[in-house]
Amino acid sequence: MSQPFDFDKALKALQSGQALTGKDGILTPLIKQLTEAALAAELDSHLASDVDANRKNGSGKKAIKAPTGSFELATPRDRNGTFEPQLVKKHQTTLSDEIERKIIRLFAPGMSYQDISQE
Repeated sequence: MSQPFDFDKALKALQSGQALTGKDGILTPLIKQLTEAALAAELDSHLASDVDANRKNGSGKKAIKAPTGSFELATPRDRNGTFEPQLVKKHQTTLSDEIERKIIRLFAPGMSYQDISQE
C-alpha cells in the first residue's frame, strides 16, 4: 500500500486551488487507499471462512477509472484462486459514483476492516 493519506497536505492543496477530482485530484489517492483496504478486508474474510488451507498470494495491479480520477489499484490474491472480490470485481476497470460513496461511507465513521467485510 502507498503512503498514508495526508489530510493536512490535502487541505493545503484545496486552499491553493487544486481540483478535488480528476487526474491529479485531491480525493483520488484517498479513494485508492480506501479501496485497497476494503479489498484486503474482503480477502481476510474469505480466508477466515475458507476450510481448505489457503493463503494470501501477493497482489496484482489494475488500472481503474473513477469519477474522482484514474489510479492503479493493487488487488489482493489468494493461492487457490478462489477469492472473488465484490467491491471491485475481477476484470472491472471502472468505479461508479455509488461504489465511491459506499467506500467513503464505510470508512468515515471509523469502521474496522472486519466491520466492512461483513457489509
